[in-house]
Order: sequence, then structure tokens, then C-alpha cells
Amino acid sequence: MRRWRYTDNNVNVFAMTRDQPENIAQILSELRTEHRDLDLAIARLTTAGHPADPLSLIRMKKRKLKLKDMIAYLENQLIPDLDA
Repeated sequence: MRRWRYTDNNVNVFAMTRDQPENIAQILSELRTEHRDLDLAIARLTTAGHPADPLSLIRMKKRKLKLKDMIAYLENQLIPDLDA
């Protein structure tokens, strides 16, 4: 299994342990809010009458994808492991 970490704003999100579901839930809430805000900002830039800065638009989209990956990872951390 591949282990990777993402450090943003000095918070090591992927170093969270499974015994901290309340911390994970709080981080998930913040990540979802940022993802939604980025989605709205991207939509405004692409539907505006004037062309947006393509480089900043690409960076915003990449950040949105990273957030989506982090959200999926943390949601999986909240699922308990079951013995087969």
C-alpha cells in the first residue's frame, strides 16, 4: 500500500491516526468548505465575459483535485476496519 502525505498550512492531514475521528471530521468540514469555495470561484472565472488568467485557473483546478483526494482519503479513514 502506498503511503503519502500532504502538508498544507503546516497541517499534516494524512498523518492523522484512525483514533481521532473528531479531528478528522473537523478537517473534512474545512476541506469541503474550501472545495466548494474553489468550485464557485472557478465557475465565476469561466463564465465571466472576459477571459480569466489561464495559469491561475489551472492552479485552482489542481488545488480542487487535491482537496477532493484529501476528502476521499479522510472519509475512508472514518470507515472502521472489519476483520474478515
